[in-house]
Amino acid sequence: QVQLVESGGGSVQDGGSLRLSCAASGGTFRSYAMGWFRQAPGKEREFVAGVGYSGITLYGDSVKGRFTISRDNTKTRLYLQMNTLKPEDTAVYLCALDPRDALGIFRNGRADYWGQGTQVTVSS
Repeated sequence: QVQLVESGGGSVQDGGSLRLSCAASGGTFRSYAMGWFRQAPGKEREFVAGVGYSGITLYGDSVKGRFTISRDNTKTRLYLQMNTLKPEDTAVYLCALDPRDALGIFRNGRADYWGQGTQVTVSS
């Protein structure tokens, strides 16, 4: 049973930074994509960033240049460095993993495994 556990969320002011982490356990895959999505109240889930097993990255338009995704395959950990945060970044951030390792599919929300999420709140 694959489990994803996010950490690092919190409250910051406009322009601040946070670093999210996601720890994966319970699965053995030859390769897999991992990434972050977010969901704000009353809004649809939004793709934030994804990284393939080889290290190729993909970002949502609203976070390009501000967020950086990275992964440590040896420790099955995923990270999201979020800089220059804005109030519109406020959401629950969810970690996701998919064994198909195809970012083009992954960014549309097709992932087999999801974490419970961590809250990020940015105040103006």
